[in-house]
Amino acid sequence: MHSTPGAVEVAARGRTARVLTRRIDGTESRRVPDDLIVEEPMSIRLDGNLVATTMRTPGDDFDLAVGFCVTEGVLGGSAVRGVRYCAEGPATESAFNDVSVDTGGLAPTPTPRLGPASSSCGLCGSMAIDELCDRLDPLEAEPFDLEVLTGLTDLIDGGQPLFGATGAVHAAVAFDRSGMPVVSREDIGRHNAVDKVVGHLHLNGLLPATDLGLWVSGRASFELAQKAWVAGFAALVAVSAPSALAVEIARTAGFQLAGFARGRRLNLYTGD
Repeated sequence: MHSTPGAVEVAARGRTARVLTRRIDGTESRRVPDDLIVEEPMSIRLDGNLVATTMRTPGDDFDLAVGFCVTEGVLGGSAVRGVRYCAEGPATESAFNDVSVDTGGLAPTPTPRLGPASSSCGLCGSMAIDELCDRLDPLEAEPFDLEVLTGLTDLIDGGQPLFGATGAVHAAVAFDRSGMPVVSREDIGRHNAVDKVVGHLHLNGLLPATDLGLWVSGRASFELAQKAWVAGFAALVAVSAPSALAVEIARTAGFQLAGFARGRRLNLYTGD
């Protein structure tokens, strides 16, 4: 059977899909296989009630659902009693795109978002810093040694297999006081990658993360700074630049914020 460009082969519950593409290099042209990242919608429920639908890379779905609920503040202080796929009867592929976080009905009934979100985006710009201050207390966390922060690239490099295969995902890594990775997650959505890390930490009793830092492979935006504050991270380290609002949030919250963390260099914006 002759394959054509655009034909897609996706393994069941796979994170990548193989396509046949035409690679052009100057005057040369040839057909080659290429691995692309998979993107699927996932509905997140709280005690069975829809909270949101997000586009994500399959995998670590329970971490994502719990992390989303934590960073969105919809748990209302209630403990997570369980996480489950919402399928009834024989499992189908679509059944794995619907996850419910269960608190035994103790969490407030959420107001669902209208329409799908491209990724979890924190407060989505609807809450200003003064409103964040009303909901969150300043952190009391010791700053990280600068030698640890400047050495993160050496310790984290190589922990992004999906990026290596596709070049199309973001990564988030929680690291300890020595700079060693505690948990690493990848996703097509940078906010989702962070939520997967936060969800893992929450399910393992590691929040608030006052003895941990958060490394992200892209920029440090308002949303990521807000998520770092909610989770209690002592530091947020980004490979690219922070936004002015992210710096303001870090100063208000009291955590270190670094950008342009590449090699042994970085810019420290707060916490020096």
